[in-house]
Amino acid sequence: MASGARLRLLSYNIHGLRDDRAALTAVLRDAEPDVAILQEAPRRLRWRTRTAQLAQRTGLVYAAGGAPSLGNVILTSMRVRVTGSSCLTFPLTPGRHLRGAVHACCAVAGGGFLVAGSHLSTDPAERPGQARLLHRALAEAAAGSGLPVLLGADLNEPPGAEVWRLLGDGLVDAGLVDAGSADPARETRPAASTLLAANTFPAADPTQRLDGVLVDPRVVVTRYQVVDSPEARLASDHLPVLVEVELPAS
Repeated sequence: MASGARLRLLSYNIHGLRDDRAALTAVLRDAEPDVAILQEAPRRLRWRTRTAQLAQRTGLVYAAGGAPSLGNVILTSMRVRVTGSSCLTFPLTPGRHLRGAVHACCAVAGGGFLVAGSHLSTDPAERPGQARLLHRALAEAAAGSGLPVLLGADLNEPPGAEVWRLLGDGLVDAGLVDAGSADPARETRPAASTLLAANTFPAADPTQRLDGVLVDPRVVVTRYQVVDSPEARLASDHLPVLVEVELPAS
């Protein structure tokens, strides 16, 4: 059973900062995450400056990602220490966008963890290959570090589809476990207060659950919420996923 540090994690496709930035700042600040995994963050011209400005406005600090990971960025609070990071570039399919992923080894008082973020293709023929590469990279990083994985991603397809199954090999969908356990073998039903399987896209009228957080089975999920507020509906075309977990003791 986990008995390590507690952590607040937010996974959020921020739509390239193309929407209401004041609303986006409010959403990120109100969530008070220890770790924010962002998709469609700045990746081209002046990406470092724009990412630093976003971090400053939201009271967070840059940890990893950006242009090297094709717009996947990890921001953290000051209580999180980053001990290493790596970026992954997926093979380019002609006529499609180049995409990638980022992961970082982190530590907090009472435990360590490996946090990762990615934004998979909108092309159903391309997504599974990207998911396999990401799964392999995370498995290797986790094996080398011994740390539990926390993955936040825009998977661009609903749960039950192929990429969720591929990435779910060894990880658990935080939105489908009951509050208090990430053990897939546990048969108790989810707590009624937990917003399970809530849709995340499009933000103005969500009809699809494209965004998720997958966690190591050793991690205890104590809260899962899709943040749906007036600000969140203005800040991006996706709604963010907020998860609270308890890490296994180191």
